[in-house]
Amino acid sequence: MTDSTVHVPAVAEQISASKPRRSKDVLWLVLPAALGVVAGFIWWLLAPGGLNLVSGNPDLANAANPDSWLPRDLVLAALMLLAGCLTGVMLDGKLNGDGAARRLAFALLGGALGAVFAWLVGLLAAQLLGPAPDPALGPGFGFTLRSYAVLVLWPAAIAFITFVLALFGVLSKKPVK
Repeated sequence: MTDSTVHVPAVAEQISASKPRRSKDVLWLVLPAALGVVAGFIWWLLAPGGLNLVSGNPDLANAANPDSWLPRDLVLAALMLLAGCLTGVMLDGKLNGDGAARRLAFALLGGALGAVFAWLVGLLAAQLLGPAPDPALGPGFGFTLRSYAVLVLWPAAIAFITFVLALFGVLSKKPVK
């Protein structure tokens, strides 16, 4: 007797199983971007010219003071490095198997978006919560970022940590005898 049932190939099961995985991979884009909003507000809280919680120096509290420009950029740079290192460490176990390149690309793009969001949210927090800048000094003397290269540190830290952890993973494997 012949069986007239049709068997669906296993490819359909793989396609349905890969869709939830792809939606999870998009989290590597969304979460760093959302973390950038938090990092921007923290930047304003900690940095000289903002709420100035790091130094507490009243001379650096004035955003128009040129002595506060470098420490302000360094606070954002430290936040970008910390966020990039944390993202790279979290990504470490996720770079094996199918979609590893996609997860890495999403993490790098999410880090770049997070850095831009952190910068913009910090500027917005300074406008909304900080003192009004002196219009006689011009637009460059408020709570601003002087070194835009700081924005590259988040994705660069992700790439570097991913490289180092992958290198340690390759070097730790025992040779085949």
